[in-house]
Amino acid sequence: MSAPEDRPGTPVGGLPLRPELLGQVPYGAPQLDVAHRLNVNENPYPPPAAMVADVATAVAQVATGLNRYPDRDATALRGELASYVARDVPAAAPWVDAAHVWAANGSNEVVLQLLQAFGGPGRTALSFAPTYSMYPDYCRDTFTGYATLPRREDFTIDLDAALAHVRDRRPDVLLVASPNNPTGTALGLDEVDALCRASAGMVVVDEAYAEFRRPGTPSAIELLDEHPRLVVTRTMSKAFALAGARLGYLVAGSAVVDAVQLVRLPYHLSAVTQAVARTALRHADALLAGVAALRAERDALVVWLREQPGLAAADSDANFVLFGRFADRDAIWARLLDHGVLVRATGPAGWLRVSAGTPEEMAAFRTALRASIEPGDVRA
Repeated sequence: MSAPEDRPGTPVGGLPLRPELLGQVPYGAPQLDVAHRLNVNENPYPPPAAMVADVATAVAQVATGLNRYPDRDATALRGELASYVARDVPAAAPWVDAAHVWAANGSNEVVLQLLQAFGGPGRTALSFAPTYSMYPDYCRDTFTGYATLPRREDFTIDLDAALAHVRDRRPDVLLVASPNNPTGTALGLDEVDALCRASAGMVVVDEAYAEFRRPGTPSAIELLDEHPRLVVTRTMSKAFALAGARLGYLVAGSAVVDAVQLVRLPYHLSAVTQAVARTALRHADALLAGVAALRAERDALVVWLREQPGLAAADSDANFVLFGRFADRDAIWARLLDHGVLVRATGPAGWLRVSAGTPEEMAAFRTALRASIEPGDVRA
């Protein structure tokens, strides 16, 4: 079995599709029933029992009113997200409140809404490859042009080239993931500041993995008070072990929040989702303790991978590690799967990505990888 490159599925045929959708297949990573699923960067630690009980109570409470539409603007949730942001990024505490936060069904919907508001026909978004494979789809779906600049060999952004391109081509939206998926690479505040100063459009910093950043790695939220066209997007899927609830949010100037509300669907965030997310925020301390454990596993994994003959591993501020280089990564992917370990074949040719997991999952991955590499598999 060979590794699907991000997008298994069957194209839709025989219908009067938009031309740009012809031959396309849906986004999605393989969903396979294996012992160790380390391919989609989920938090391997389920919510604690106390939170599960509180979620059940909260959902039961809102269930009595499910005949009514939810709070269209998710005001209470946005206020509690603002309080969490102020805790995570103390520099934001003096100004961040509900008016600076917007929530939706995962950060995917948040970014899509941003492109609906600030992209569109005749407009262009710029990103830096390799990066998140959904960005071109967001642009396609909003009729926004999409362009990329290559990252350096170490997956950092060539800032001089980026600034020159931004000043020359004037993209309407910059999409910059930090930490970047699939490489784990984070941006410095000086880089974000320079991009904001050079750009006449919106600068969207996608911080889906922000809570996993290493000590000293800043958040672009620190710069929001200086740059009215800067937007930082985040998610509760990873750090808060809430992938199944689908809750993402942005932090930005209040004018950005007002703009996004122009394109959001009516009552887009269910009462149940809002209740679950608010409950998770009340259990932030317990959930973030699991984040610390995953950071430690990630750092140990980077060290271990670099100790293996010929292997390279990218520096990571996320909850995953990109490693390689392999002459045939699909073969390694398949052998790992034979050992009950599912990783992701994504990013540059020759590289694989593995999510940080529990100590038991990491031990299984190390054993499987040793057994999967044969002479000649690792490319110099």
